[in-house]
Amino acid sequence: MQTYRHSSDRELNRRQFIAAGVGMAATLAGAGEGGWKMRLSTSSVMFVKWPIEQFCERAAKLGFEAVDIWGPLFKCTHLDDIAARLGGNGLKELLAKNKLKLCGFSVYAGRYPQYVELLGAAGGGVAIRGSEKPCKPEELTARMKEFLEKLKPQVELTEKHNSYLAIENHGHALLDSIDSIKAFVDLNRHPRLGIALAPYHIQAGKMSVEEAIAACGKQLLFFYAWQHGKGIDQLPGHGPTDFTPWLTALAKIRYERYVNPFMHGELEPDAMETAVEKSRRYLMECHAKAVRA
Repeated sequence: MQTYRHSSDRELNRRQFIAAGVGMAATLAGAGEGGWKMRLSTSSVMFVKWPIEQFCERAAKLGFEAVDIWGPLFKCTHLDDIAARLGGNGLKELLAKNKLKLCGFSVYAGRYPQYVELLGAAGGGVAIRGSEKPCKPEELTARMKEFLEKLKPQVELTEKHNSYLAIENHGHALLDSIDSIKAFVDLNRHPRLGIALAPYHIQAGKMSVEEAIAACGKQLLFFYAWQHGKGIDQLPGHGPTDFTPWLTALAKIRYERYVNPFMHGELEPDAMETAVEKSRRYLMECHAKAVRA
């Protein structure tokens, strides 16, 4: 026996079908730009009281994919401890045990050559360091050329030891503004040399983080999810900054490396763990919005 539906039922089904189609179209449109995958790492310097083994174990449990291991700054002994006790193979085993990847080493102060063999032996990654003293705007191109020339011996090491070198922007430094980022990008021709972008310093200089990301383009090798603020307000999801536009900007350049929630300052490890977990969840929420933008 044939059953006839009321016209209102047919209209409801039609509306549901259209809504489903619109939803699918929106999903596919988001997947175009939004097929971008955010990969999250965390920095050992925020957990200086934990030995490297405990840091890696807890980073994995928090849901991070990779770790950034710090050299001897801000009381951090992790990198030197690894060099003395574990070596490259030991670090590889530790990371494999916790199903983590090595994002890189933060070495600063020109210490990259000291740790480059260890970085390569552990599987390779990005070594992060600073630039040089600031200069007058009219001197920028010449000074940046000189800086890149000085970096050549270290850049040559990247090829020998399966690593990359990323220069962090900083306040009152050669690499400290969007203009200086553009100068760096225009002059740099080496695929293993790039930028570690610290939005904290971009915001401190009253500049656009989204514009800075666009200026870095494919030369962006590391991204600190780090806002200008005091204490815990530096972390994503704690201070006032909406990170969604930043992640949208990263999606537009098809950024392939790690997003690293970050702050300077010392909390007790358990408190820092709770704070960083909130940041991770917040970034995941922002990512969901960014890929739909």
